[in-house]
Amino acid sequence: MAACVGAAQIGLEVPVTQRVLVAYASKRGSTREVADAVAATLREHGCEVDLEPAAEVKDAEAYDGVVLGGALYRGRWHRGARRFLRRHRRRLARVPTAVLALGPRRDEAEAFERSRRQLERALAKVPDVEPVATAVFGGVDRERGIDFRDWDAIRAWAESFGARLEDQPSANVTFTTAVTSFRNVDVS
Repeated sequence: MAACVGAAQIGLEVPVTQRVLVAYASKRGSTREVADAVAATLREHGCEVDLEPAAEVKDAEAYDGVVLGGALYRGRWHRGARRFLRRHRRRLARVPTAVLALGPRRDEAEAFERSRRQLERALAKVPDVEPVATAVFGGVDRERGIDFRDWDAIRAWAESFGARLEDQPSANVTFTTAVTSFRNVDVS
């Protein structure tokens, strides 16, 4: 069964597709490209995915999971990603949420660790939200011809998030109870 199709936990005979929002905040387009890859990977694994700029998302209530991505600039996570996190914190606190950042433009452990601390600082400002997965991927500097994004790692991370959704009941399932009433009818 595909990673994003889960029904066992809620006892359904028909699989329910998990609906996932992939929101991104991008200044020069590299985070958008990563968000595209994450969305494509989740779709390949059976998820229904909406890909949206974080600033344009008005409501996150209909989603079973959320991926939020933003680049790190000058030691801070993209403003659009921070605003999305604050604006939708109540929903993000109730559904599996994964967060990614694009950061270092040097392939050095110290640069990645510094970027991870920057992302953790941003997340700490919204303690209600506890992501089930976080990642820092290499960044891009198109002017210098630098691109440290590891596409295999990005796809593997997206697959692992999709697998976490498998056992989650969908927020989009509506249960209805049919009530039939019988009247005592005297047929004598």
